[in-house]
Amino acid sequence: MMRRRFFGLGLAGLLATPGLVRASTPIKVMTSGAFTAPFELLAPRFTAETGHSIETIRGPSMGAAPDAIPNRMARGEAADVVILARGSLDGLVRAGLVRAGSERDLVHSAIAMAVRAGTPHPRIGTVEEFRQTLLNAASIGYSASASGVYLSTELFARLGIAEQMAGKARQFPRWVGREVANGVVELGFQQVSELLPIPGIEIVGPLPAPIQRVTTFSAGIGARAEQPEAALALIRFLAGPGAHGVIRAAGLDPA
Repeated sequence: MMRRRFFGLGLAGLLATPGLVRASTPIKVMTSGAFTAPFELLAPRFTAETGHSIETIRGPSMGAAPDAIPNRMARGEAADVVILARGSLDGLVRAGLVRAGSERDLVHSAIAMAVRAGTPHPRIGTVEEFRQTLLNAASIGYSASASGVYLSTELFARLGIAEQMAGKARQFPRWVGREVANGVVELGFQQVSELLPIPGIEIVGPLPAPIQRVTTFSAGIGARAEQPEAALALIRFLAGPGAHGVIRAAGLDPA
């Protein structure tokens, strides 16, 4: 587990000013897919408690896709809050696109494998079983974000099957589970929280522990945020104990 990061003193005092928590302009939030499921439930709660509406923009944490959050921000798109993989968030801080000291870890997320509902569940309990399942599969799908980057650039090579995967593993921009449910691919890999909401699939299980990649997803305040005070209030809400039940139900672990 990564150690929790806390706000600097400059940000900690932002909420002390009266009347900051009821602006009419929506808080603009860019969030990656792994946090989408809990965010869709928690955002209305925050709005009900504070009066702040939220505008949500979704995109991958990384990768070459135009809608990837780092690419959006590099093009000059502004956001009050960004939620994405910690490594990508740190890169945005270094680039001056997210306020240093505003980072807060929200959840830890594991990768799982899914098959179409009603089809056999291959054995993936050990690394060798997992490797053989990949070799036996007719087709494999993975995401364009953190989990897929790990599989395609590290794991396949680590298992010694990169060449065999090249002809049958495909990258999908968003919801890999939908491609599994529609029969486009036999096996699908993505963050647990991104597979759970998809109808028509069954999660076989997480990757074996020795090759699992747990990703921390974190929030930060955009350097061009128009509502930094409200952004801080939202991040505190998402990281607070009141959000933990929703987070766990989505297949994630509170950070």
